[in-house]
Amino acid sequence: MGRQRKIDLMKILPTPSTAKNPPEQFVGDVWVDPIATPQHADQRTTVAIVHFAPGARTAWHSHARGQFLRVTQGVARFGTRDGSLVEVHAGQTLYTPPGEEHFHAAGGDGFMEHIAILESADDPSTTTTWLEHVSADDLDRAPAN
Repeated sequence: MGRQRKIDLMKILPTPSTAKNPPEQFVGDVWVDPIATPQHADQRTTVAIVHFAPGARTAWHSHARGQFLRVTQGVARFGTRDGSLVEVHAGQTLYTPPGEEHFHAAGGDGFMEHIAILESADDPSTTTTWLEHVSADDLDRAPAN
């Protein structure tokens, strides 16, 4: 009756270990819990919960296909090269467009957690471009909102 096609069945994926993010890309303690990664060659989406200790932050970076960030706990600060600094609270989602250089940081004195959603670039090694660390001046700007 024609060609047979292999059908994947739904399954519970193994739970990866929590990983501490590297100091070359983060200041302070930041951990990541992967939620979803591509299961097939034609899939690109990665989803992770990222936990920031008080005062922790990313280095400047950008994403080839942009990124969605859903804050689930605490207050996040997101800065861009034009000097904008935005505070995002639990329950809010921030979108960064492709190529926009930005940083994420825990705002205030508490922990911050967000869900990060992004798609890999055609060349996965160029999905995220990491740059220099964020200066104290960049971090201490007054938020625009």
